[in-house]
Amino acid sequence: MAEISTIDIIGGGPGGLLSAILARRAFPSARVTVHEAAPRGVTWGFGVVFSTQALDFLEADEPETHALITPRMERWQNMVLNHPDGPVTLDGIGFAAIGRLELLTILAARAEEVGVDLHFGAEVDPSSLQADLIIGADGLNSRTRTEANVPSLTHMSNRFAWFGTPRPFDTLTQTFIRHPKGALNAHHYRYAPNMSTFIVELEEEAFAAHGLAEMDETESAAYCAELFADVLEGVPLLTNRSIWRQFPKLWCETWTRGNTALIGDAVHTAHFSIGSGTRLAMEDSIALIAALKAATTVTDGLASYQATRPPIARKIVTGANTSAQWYESFSTHIEQSPLDFAMSYITRSGRVPREKLRALSPAFMAEYEAAK
Repeated sequence: MAEISTIDIIGGGPGGLLSAILARRAFPSARVTVHEAAPRGVTWGFGVVFSTQALDFLEADEPETHALITPRMERWQNMVLNHPDGPVTLDGIGFAAIGRLELLTILAARAEEVGVDLHFGAEVDPSSLQADLIIGADGLNSRTRTEANVPSLTHMSNRFAWFGTPRPFDTLTQTFIRHPKGALNAHHYRYAPNMSTFIVELEEEAFAAHGLAEMDETESAAYCAELFADVLEGVPLLTNRSIWRQFPKLWCETWTRGNTALIGDAVHTAHFSIGSGTRLAMEDSIALIAALKAATTVTDGLASYQATRPPIARKIVTGANTSAQWYESFSTHIEQSPLDFAMSYITRSGRVPREKLRALSPAFMAEYEAAK
């Protein structure tokens, strides 16, 4: 096991906090400090969604944290595509979700319980830190990442904004609507018994035609709530840094330099259509601490992390990028019939054979094949 007496973690998101918890357990004599720029109890967005297995990946490495989080999650077994000409249910496409703030609160409490020092509300210059190990968990706009990490950054053409709503949906649902100014899509799912995330997405030309660039958060929330009034059943959309963005596609070839390692959105992003970047960040944390625990030096541990974790993450990120491409032209896909549209959606990665679909979504596949 590497000898580590001090660990500084920049970023108090789920990946950073889990890194701290795992580090304290792996190196119980080490001082572990998390530096988070935002005040305590403040975060952006609303819910975090995971695949149907939720946090099963966490149970083996941190069962106590797993036990704290999983009872707080909302779960469902099917997904619904609200096509303009009628809904289609995709059975077996299950997910689980939790409020982002609730997840952070649970992880912060667990981190303090195991002896982590949490510092909120102050920016930290990574170059000023003198710890044996520095973990950059500071997101897309990472100050820990440098040109030495060989970053590549592009953006999708689509625009999206992240809203919330006090309308709990039964499943993860996507609602597609036609409009003279351009089609829109909403990804929506409940993350608490009385709350849901509601992400509105549209292509660049439609974004301009709807005039959303000229609206502030409140105006665009009201505008989108009116467009999606049927599925929202008249309830409003809520804002929390709900600005219109183009999804960033970040990838770094080099995840470590010196005694510093990067995790999560500081080193890669994955489009929200394949699940959660939060899970990727947490899995990075598990891989990093496991590599350090198995090594005799920090240098060897970071070399192992660099060799083993990026290839695994790369497969997921590549799948996310393929999925994202489908969304960049969803306005053409919705001209298909509902069943053909659903088949286009479920096979958008290009890696799901019919046999697997029959096992994954037997009811949908039976309906689809009966119609052909």
